[in-house]
Amino acid sequence: MSVTAKLRIEVNGEAREVPEGASVADLLVVLNLAAPKVAVERNLEIVPRSAWATTRLAEGDRLEVVHFIGGG
Repeated sequence: MSVTAKLRIEVNGEAREVPEGASVADLLVVLNLAAPKVAVERNLEIVPRSAWATTRLAEGDRLEVVHFIGGG
């Protein structure tokens, strides 16, 4: 039996668990957020969209994910 290690992170002040090796892009898929309307900050630093797939999450990371909503 295989057990996938989990990392404890915080997203917008809420504790979450993600699989070890997950990236920022993986997290956004889990959160069901569309990339063009999202900004991500990891440990007080903005993560450029071009780096989402290669930025691996680590134990204790604190992320703020801002979802922009258009309107008039």
